Amino acid sequence: MKKQILAGAAIILSAALTACNGNKAQTEETETQQTETVAADLFSADSAYAYVQRQVDFGPRIPGTDAHKACGDWLAATLRSYGATVLEQRAEVKAYTGEMLPMRNIIASYNPEASQRILLMAHWDTRPFSDEDPNSAMHTKTFDGADDGGSGVGVLLEIARTLGQRDSIGIGVDLVLFDTEDYGTSGNDESWCLGSQYWSKNPLPAGYKATAGILLDMVGSKGATFYWEYFSKRYAPGILSEVWQLAAEMGYGSYYIQADGGALTDDHLPVIRNLGIPCINIVNYSPKNKHGFGDYWHTQNDNMDNIDKATLDAVGETLLRYLDMRATASVQ
Repeated sequence: MKKQILAGAAIILSAALTACNGNKAQTEETETQQTETVAADLFSADSAYAYVQRQVDFGPRIPGTDAHKACGDWLAATLRSYGATVLEQRAEVKAYTGEMLPMRNIIASYNPEASQRILLMAHWDTRPFSDEDPNSAMHTKTFDGADDGGSGVGVLLEIARTLGQRDSIGIGVDLVLFDTEDYGTSGNDESWCLGSQYWSKNPLPAGYKATAGILLDMVGSKGATFYWEYFSKRYAPGILSEVWQLAAEMGYGSYYIQADGGALTDDHLPVIRNLGIPCINIVNYSPKNKHGFGDYWHTQNDNMDNIDKATLDAVGETLLRYLDMRATASVQ
């Protein structure tokens, strides 16, 4: 994953959660809290971790390689096994090198008839070279992409498993795994996020709309910090506020930092611009770091040693709680 860090003025985060009804009986409050806790605890960090490991075991998921094809087949089959309606979008997209890359976006839908839909996204490809490695001799070498690509997909697969076990979801949920995100070059924003650019201009299903979108990118490393990303704050302040507040209430405030981060070119941006869906980006970023990302970013060190089950849990449980909250609101 490459994020082009842009300059931009901070925007005041304005949307706030609606206060709970203070007149509810204590027993009702207790029952609600217990229900929410059970729903959140359905997320298994062990399972999410295993999904990340499985992707890494295929090898670097570089478009056009055998590992890429095998992993894509496994992703689609796994989502189908969890009861999702799965569509695959295949095309050729042009890299900044002029090379034509085989692109494969994978779309998994739950409750496809529902009009209110939540979009969850991650990219599943890996960068073909580790050009940020401190050892210049490694710059042409591939790397595992455990966090950058693998972690977001691992969390979404575990979300899919839990949704597949539910009798009713209440809203529509779509998981989109974007391809060819990480094949770009510095200084050319359009060279990144080729899969999401293509899907947002040619949505599948046709005419796709969603109430909210959440992108996961690099959400598995130890000590990850998720700051308010600029475009998330600009185009979806209400969603950003809801998710960060939920995380704080669940005890994950050390991950979800309520402060401004960077303006990042990532898969949420084409979806915002081309489909008008308000989206946020949950991404490991810190303005204190040299380039904003972890030291392992686009290096040989992006491997399973960085993946932490506690971080995966903080992301997955927060997402499930958010889905439950939106489902509850849809019937009120």
